[in-house]
Amino acid sequence: MSSLQVSLGDRSYPIHIGRGLLDDETLFSPYVQAGKVVVVTNETVAPLFLAALSSTLQRLGVSILPVVVPDGERFKTWETLNTIFDSLLRAHCERKTPLIAMGGGVVGDMGGFAAACYQRGMPFIQIPTTLLSLVDSSVGGKTAINHPLGKNMIGAFYQPQVVLADIGLLDTLPDREFKAGLAEVIKYGLIRDYDFLLWLERNIDRLLARETEAVIYAVRRSCANKAEVVAADEREGGVRASLNLGHTFGHAIETGLGYGEWLHGEAVASGTMIAARLSMRLGWLSSEDVERIRVLFVKAGLPVMAPSLGAARYLELMRHDKKVEGGRLRLVLLRGIGQAVLSNQVQDCDIEAAIVDSCT
Repeated sequence: MSSLQVSLGDRSYPIHIGRGLLDDETLFSPYVQAGKVVVVTNETVAPLFLAALSSTLQRLGVSILPVVVPDGERFKTWETLNTIFDSLLRAHCERKTPLIAMGGGVVGDMGGFAAACYQRGMPFIQIPTTLLSLVDSSVGGKTAINHPLGKNMIGAFYQPQVVLADIGLLDTLPDREFKAGLAEVIKYGLIRDYDFLLWLERNIDRLLARETEAVIYAVRRSCANKAEVVAADEREGGVRASLNLGHTFGHAIETGLGYGEWLHGEAVASGTMIAARLSMRLGWLSSEDVERIRVLFVKAGLPVMAPSLGAARYLELMRHDKKVEGGRLRLVLLRGIGQAVLSNQVQDCDIEAAIVDSCT
């Protein structure tokens, strides 16, 4: 097992990375006491891992209140969130009752939002079960639900007490989900860690084969990048926005197609290609740079062309994004591979042209 720290003063917390963490009660004992623990999970994850987690916590004298929600992005709604609150209230959970979110990004986001809201805050633990949630959504404290007009538009910043990144939980992850997670891994190389990008170009086949050493390295390097950015800018006032490379376009794809039609990582990959082509139009990337990015996404099994929603529809959906500032789109672009930049000065005609160039 290896560990690293998200440094946020009195709200700092560790990320533990390795195999078999779910069975190690010593990793839970600092955060749970004898009594009750709420576990928010979904219908896919519960049959796989809930019994193992229950067994570990029972050794600490802890009983579990499982809250099992439907699986899928389309269930990331007020209605599902209210079923979590219903369970907490019926069980007379208290402010100090820990809530564990065990699942992918949807479960982590909803479980974290519930923990942030219930009695104005209860202890929160992340156990991510997908590659995407391991390297991105479980770290940094962003929690939210979707709205029909925009993804993740209703939520709160709420940090966990610990993230337990058990690589073994990825063994049951479908290939499509695993590949979707690689979009967020590749993102770190594109925005700030060029040496990591070089490593990914050399080792993408090892990751696709799920070699343990390669997966642990990629997860740790990704989490270290995320932790550094979050420590510098917890609430996304500046540099943290760079983590959204491809996301403004990607969120438009997810909303426009209907939540769950494309996986988040798939939308981010094709959204990143739009951002790369836009960066090229602005003179910041060469055509060779764009092709290099395209090739890596193709090798990772990710889409590099976006669905044809129409440029006007993209812009309409993007204007509901959280990155809009003063009525202008604030886009994450690339001034070079490994160097992200934020800009709210891009003309709509250039954005539209990049979208058209990127659509099937």
